[in-house]
Amino acid sequence: MNEDLNATITAKTLKLKDLLAYQGGAVVSRTLVDKDAGTVTAFAFDNGQGLSEHTTPYDALVIVVDGEVEIKISGESFHLREGEMIIMPANKPHALKAITKFKMILIMIRAKYSGAHTHETNDR
Repeated sequence: MNEDLNATITAKTLKLKDLLAYQGGAVVSRTLVDKDAGTVTAFAFDNGQGLSEHTTPYDALVIVVDGEVEIKISGESFHLREGEMIIMPANKPHALKAITKFKMILIMIRAKYSGAHTHETNDR
């Protein structure tokens, strides 16, 4: 990802629905994070648009931000609405089609994390 674009979204509060706009008859995407370990991408699909069936070697987490979508995984259909999520498993064929205009965040993790992660708290 280009450093200037990263600077426009890093360390800022953003509304997921406002990350990108719909375009008639199109699928629009914006890469938010692109690292060796994985990617985070925002998508906006016009009504009826979709992605044809394909597989990926990694699990993919879809979070629906706006609208409705039909996602097929290994032939099974799932109807998702705003605020819902699904994990599309690695190496399983999947496809999606917008039932209405819809936006999603797609998170793909390519590598296993091998270390512990801790968070400091502000408890006093």
